[in-house]
Amino acid sequence: MIAILRAGVPQDQVDNLIHWLESQGLKIHLSTGDYYTVLGLVGDTSKIDMELLAGLDIVQDVKRVSEPYKRSSRVFQPQDTCIEVGGAKIGGGNLCLIAGPCSVETHEQIISVAKAVKAAGAHVLRGGAFKPRTSPYDFQGLGKLGLEMLSEAKKETGLPIITEVMNLNQLPLFDDVDIIQIGARNMQNFDLLKEVGKLNKPILLKRGLCGTIKELLMSAEYIMSEGNEQVILCERGIRTYETYTRNTLDLSAVPTLKNLSHLPVVVDPSHATGQAKLVKPMSLAAAAAGADGIMIEVHNDPKNAWCDGAQSLTPEQFADVAARVRRLVEALAE
Repeated sequence: MIAILRAGVPQDQVDNLIHWLESQGLKIHLSTGDYYTVLGLVGDTSKIDMELLAGLDIVQDVKRVSEPYKRSSRVFQPQDTCIEVGGAKIGGGNLCLIAGPCSVETHEQIISVAKAVKAAGAHVLRGGAFKPRTSPYDFQGLGKLGLEMLSEAKKETGLPIITEVMNLNQLPLFDDVDIIQIGARNMQNFDLLKEVGKLNKPILLKRGLCGTIKELLMSAEYIMSEGNEQVILCERGIRTYETYTRNTLDLSAVPTLKNLSHLPVVVDPSHATGQAKLVKPMSLAAAAAGADGIMIEVHNDPKNAWCDGAQSLTPEQFADVAARVRRLVEALAE
């Protein structure tokens, strides 16, 4: 249920209404816009008399929200959410470029790539310290050492860092990480979602390989229900009958998610296609579709990468993609 308040309502009256609603066992999500204020009521709203609430002088309208996801719904918060971290802005009309290697391999590698992507215009450095792999015999990341190398790259370049957590036990190691990534395989790891929901830092939530848009939003709801509203949604391709590409990049998810939710939407064309030659056209398509960010894998020596070299761009290729994406966004804004 949401209550839309009239314009110019004194703050003390808003506070009194919120206090009364909370006394009824509800959690209140407050969204303040330029022209009106929306109160999102989360919990058992059956005890609330809609006619009584709508009859209050400060209330303009009361509506029930049919979607099972509440806090992530655009009905609850009409304005786009903009998440700021380390000088980077994700959402709210800003296009954020996230770039870096699939996995952190050596000190020299991550520092070199970090400097290169920053020079090309990247806003956030990505790099895997813990890697979920289909085969137990494949390289699965440097773990704690990889996190330490990422922190060094952060100090060297000033770029905020994003990396994936795989289980609850790893969370204490992520204090210096600016954005925590929940990978596709963990999209419905509800214990992990609830735990990162207690943190005060942005969470990038990737869509599962077979996850529907509704399921992605419900997973975001798990995080937000614990109090952390800094959630970034990520479309990274879904599994279909097509086998030429690694996954099928569902770009229709971008405008759909932005219609349903106020949360920022990032696209990962690297994992979606699995082929470096497809990253540029899909990055441009993602920007044209309205994505708030693009996450691209960049390696200084893709042929000898320890992980996913086939989908990684060289720093020079990334610089070209970044420049073209910026020109496209500028053209679309005209």
